[in-house]
Amino acid sequence: MAHRVNVPDAGQRPRASFAEKLAGVDSPADEERRRALRRMKAVALSFLIGASMVFLVCTWAQSHGAAPWVGYVRAAAEAGMVGALADWFAVTALFKHPLGLPIPHTAIIKRKKDQLGEGLSTFVRENFLSPENVETKLRDADVASRTGKWLAEPVNAERVAAEASTALRVLVEMLRDEDVQQVLDRMIVKRIAEPQWGPPIGRVLSSLLEEGRQEALLQLLADRAFQWSLGAGEVIERVIERDSPTWSPRWVDHVVGDRIHRELMDFTDKVRRNPDHELRRSATKFLFEFADDLQKDEATIQKAENVKEQIMARDEVARAAETAWTTAKRIILESVEDPSSTLRARIADTVVRIGESLRDNTDLRVKADNWIVRGAQHLVSQYGAEITTIITDTIERWDADEASRRIELHVGRDLQFIRINGTVVGSLAGLVIYTIAQLLF
Repeated sequence: MAHRVNVPDAGQRPRASFAEKLAGVDSPADEERRRALRRMKAVALSFLIGASMVFLVCTWAQSHGAAPWVGYVRAAAEAGMVGALADWFAVTALFKHPLGLPIPHTAIIKRKKDQLGEGLSTFVRENFLSPENVETKLRDADVASRTGKWLAEPVNAERVAAEASTALRVLVEMLRDEDVQQVLDRMIVKRIAEPQWGPPIGRVLSSLLEEGRQEALLQLLADRAFQWSLGAGEVIERVIERDSPTWSPRWVDHVVGDRIHRELMDFTDKVRRNPDHELRRSATKFLFEFADDLQKDEATIQKAENVKEQIMARDEVARAAETAWTTAKRIILESVEDPSSTLRARIADTVVRIGESLRDNTDLRVKADNWIVRGAQHLVSQYGAEITTIITDTIERWDADEASRRIELHVGRDLQFIRINGTVVGSLAGLVIYTIAQLLF
């Protein structure tokens, strides 16, 4: 016997879960269908009982010499009673054995439930999930235009940003820190350390030198050297006083230091002002040679490898993946929780721009609609059978009695009209036949 649940407030009726349906637990909607089915069965039965009562009364009246018109009523009631019984048998035979008798070709749904599931699955696939029907429905829906108008509204864009932030937060919290760190370490840190540094650095340096990019660096160094020389007088004087012989007079040291300082300022000023200065040409030549050695000289390449190993061995580099993920995770979580964060504002702004483009750009809308249609057609063409298999598999999992009961709950009320119509139509047919017989004979 089916378990029943109490119906809560009529405005909020919870749905029974799939497991509850398999277990025979009725949802509030099923309870309402059951009551409607009982009412219609009672109405159909009342028609049968009414026809039977009229038939009995008319038969009794005829046996006591009633008027001829009673025969017409008796014939109509008799035919109506036969029609009601025949249609009761037909309707009942769909779901169960009438009167519990194992009559052949009855309880059809119980015996044919799996075939019914396959037929329904095929029907849905061929008539609803065909590529042509899907395209027609999607074209009529005008998905791109409606989506664009919806996304272009700032309120909706903020809602999308909030939902995206929630999904991003859930994703970040689901990821294990150790796994992410290992991926970052393998994909970035170790990838950087695997190849030799010398040749690629040499190629990049050669390319920069061929484009004359070193001039800006040399100019910067020359300017900084000149600026340093302007205030280097005291440093030069201290060095000369420290390293000069003890017998050297102090005034001689001052003269020598002043001369060195002036020469230094003059030299750095010339280097700064003259782009074609010999020192700058020498520096450029050295850089070209160094770039070539990084690519071809084994000793220089090995020195670059030694520098790389020293850099990669540093604790800051070894923990770079951990530090990067910890920082990124903290920033992401803080951003998604703050409605006024830059991340959420950027997402909302991007959504609005996408919506405006879809709304205002006809070519983009056409392309988007075509992408949607082709994607949907591919899905139904390649996976339509798998999608509709859920119908077949679900019905196969149903218990035969339970499946029959549930189908009757959904269509049984309407089928009772067959019984009612059978009674009415049978009565009219019986009356016509009796009338014709009386006229002819």
